[in-house]
Amino acid sequence: MTSSTQPLSRSAQPNRHTRRWLPWAGALLLVGLIVGGLWPQPVPVETGPVTTGPLRATVNEEGKTRIKHRYLLSAPVAGQLRRIELKAGAEVKAGETVVAVLDPLPPAMLDARARALAEARRDAAAARLEKARSANAFAASELRRFETLYTSQTVSIQEREAAQSRADSASQETAAAQGALREAEADLAEFSPDPPAAINTPCLPQALKAPATGRVLRVFEENARTVSAGTPLLEIGDPSDLEVVVEVLSRDGAAILPGGRVELEQWGAADNPELLGRVRLVEPAAFTKTSALGVEEQRVNVVVDLLTPPQQRPTLGDSFRVEAKIVVWESHAALKVPAGALFRQGDQWAGFVLSEGRAQLRPVRIGRSSTAEVQVLDGLKDGEQVILYPGSRVRPGQRVKPIRI
Repeated sequence: MTSSTQPLSRSAQPNRHTRRWLPWAGALLLVGLIVGGLWPQPVPVETGPVTTGPLRATVNEEGKTRIKHRYLLSAPVAGQLRRIELKAGAEVKAGETVVAVLDPLPPAMLDARARALAEARRDAAAARLEKARSANAFAASELRRFETLYTSQTVSIQEREAAQSRADSASQETAAAQGALREAEADLAEFSPDPPAAINTPCLPQALKAPATGRVLRVFEENARTVSAGTPLLEIGDPSDLEVVVEVLSRDGAAILPGGRVELEQWGAADNPELLGRVRLVEPAAFTKTSALGVEEQRVNVVVDLLTPPQQRPTLGDSFRVEAKIVVWESHAALKVPAGALFRQGDQWAGFVLSEGRAQLRPVRIGRSSTAEVQVLDGLKDGEQVILYPGSRVRPGQRVKPIRI
């Protein structure tokens, strides 16, 4: 028994030593895992290159098309308008197409009271005429007496001229009284069983012709009715002769010069081709407009001429909405960087450059900018990688790891 148990006790001694170090090894492994977990890891970041290429600065705003020359046809005189058969879109030719017809208005019927007043005015006018004729006859007789006395040098020349003035005044009053009597008699002409031929003669209807070649844009008065002078009837224009009006902020309008290139998009075509235009005018006066957020803004109209021929935009009409990009600056070899890589640091711009796996802070001097890219004047070099949208998680000298999106 003794000789058989002796070897077993010796072989068990190494196992006891191993079991003694196992807790220490586990503790060391746990500490290592904790240290490894707490050790700063590289921050995953998006990167973008600094490149040299074309860059342009644009003013992007909504615009609206309008016809350059539009004509508003109005009634020249009061009359009875016939029904207008033309509809919006109808073609018209200048000086040939009759667009509206005006018939003369019939004379207004007088009631008994109005007739009595007209007769009273006629009688009063006749009495004034008789009075004026008597005064005229007396003044003429007086003038003849003064001329005879002046010939015999009994009266002075001043007295003769005064008599001449009284005679002329009486003659003019007689003519005015005759006109008033004719006016009063004309008011009663329709009550006469045999009216004068001049009053009974009907007036011819007046045909209004198109003032310009184009299409009817709007019909304001379609039905037959009585209209007064100056009543708008319809509007005429040429839909192929279009321009675009773009409302921009006044600070952007100050940077836009006549002749600048304009690209027009989102105007509604199926294949959505891009239209080209040129700035013709920046209006000199701005206006106040309230934005959708309730903020008052100073805006100014920019008028753009369309360079794309009408054959390539046959469906574009008046007052259509377009997206305008007005080019205010352009370069074909500009050092540029993605706009998301720059941020404000104090009173200047800065960005993080990826250098040997770490983020290096660089002050940057910028120039022009577009929607997605910014021109770099100093601080960055062509070919360098910059960190996009660093935020507060990236600090100078921190280890970073580029990722692909």
